[in-house]
Amino acid sequence: MKACPFGTHRVIEPEGVLPQPAWKINNSMNTTYDNEIMIDVTHLNIDSASFRQIKEEVGADEEKVAAKIVEIVSERGKMHNPVTGSGGMLVGTVAEISKKMSQKHQVKVGDHVATLVSLSLTPLKIERIRKVHLDREQVEVEGKAIVFESGVVVKLPNDMSRSLALSVLDVAGAPIQTARLVRPGDTVMILGAAGKSGVLCSYVAKKMTGNVGKVIGLIHHNDRREELEELGFCDTILQTDATDTVGVYRMVHDATDGELCDVTINVVNTANTEMSCVLSTKEHGNVYFFSMASSFTKAALGAEGVGKDVNMIIGNGYATNHAAYALDIARENKKLLELFNKRYG
Repeated sequence: MKACPFGTHRVIEPEGVLPQPAWKINNSMNTTYDNEIMIDVTHLNIDSASFRQIKEEVGADEEKVAAKIVEIVSERGKMHNPVTGSGGMLVGTVAEISKKMSQKHQVKVGDHVATLVSLSLTPLKIERIRKVHLDREQVEVEGKAIVFESGVVVKLPNDMSRSLALSVLDVAGAPIQTARLVRPGDTVMILGAAGKSGVLCSYVAKKMTGNVGKVIGLIHHNDRREELEELGFCDTILQTDATDTVGVYRMVHDATDGELCDVTINVVNTANTEMSCVLSTKEHGNVYFFSMASSFTKAALGAEGVGKDVNMIIGNGYATNHAAYALDIARENKKLLELFNKRYG
């Protein structure tokens, strides 16, 4: 079979679809095509929504979480959570690469790399799970993976540990999209402001909106409030359950004197937060759903149901130069880098 740049030659079931929506793909590492890169995998960063769902299903137990990950990969040929539909990303070392692919991606055998494509479409074979980090959604493994010609692979930076770089690159799409959406003077709300992508987006939002704008950070629990306050990116911090739609709306209404938000960014890892975003946003404002727990159906039909005209943007994890932008953002603020080192380094 001729190799497809998008990886359809690896699809087993159903035939004729792309690797991401496929139920099962071929994760054999015995033979590679000349438009594939084989990677010796050392770390997986499981998508936050997926990791949370797995922990809720099997419990916060390392062995049980590891067993569930192995089960999914064995069944599907990729780390594609059948409940959330999401995956994550990985880091490792280039094991095999053709001359054509090496020139295209600017990597060679032996380079330490991160794959900026979802694990939900990446052929993956796990030989052994060495450690599950329940506190940061990372898994140390021995295994192999395949990246297709259309995939994105970047060299890991020399000034960060693998786990730190992995944590930043895992959410690289969020900060650069925030920079594109936020304008000077905007009122911006970040749902999940204390999390990994949340603090990056909060920093970028404050940077873009300036002193005349306002950044509102919404958090569920107070255990990370002190860290968020110390960072100083959020002008106002609201603590509530993001699934409480009317409650969130009332809090945002009061915090903005009824003006609501120009931009709302959803980076929480739980379902049923769509309408909290929609109701909290001004007419013709922007809602950015970066969270993989978001439902297009709930957002679209819900907005229709309350007669709200807002621009809803799907959280595409890829944007031009998003990896370099995210790493630079982490580097340029000392407090932000210290926090990431503390949590994920």
